[in-house]
Amino acid sequence: MAATRDEIKFLSNPNIGGREKKYCRFKKYNIRHIDYKDPDFLTQFVNSQGKILPRRITGNSLKYQKKVAVAVKRARHLSLMPYVTDLLK
Repeated sequence: MAATRDEIKFLSNPNIGGREKKYCRFKKYNIRHIDYKDPDFLTQFVNSQGKILPRRITGNSLKYQKKVAVAVKRARHLSLMPYVTDLLK
């Protein structure tokens, strides 16, 4: 049984598995300062174990990823965020 032309197009669709473009939310919304005193905002950049998420996952630019890392570390030092946790979110 041979496949028809429509079925071949469906099986070889290049849009399957396509991802949307990552973007730096700080550049998009023109956020210049990352406040370490806002742990609710900083939890977006931390996984459930308390580790800082990498740029390839969050989509941040290098400049803002460094600022996020410093802000998270400062918040941890001041006990606003935990260093290690089980199921933070």
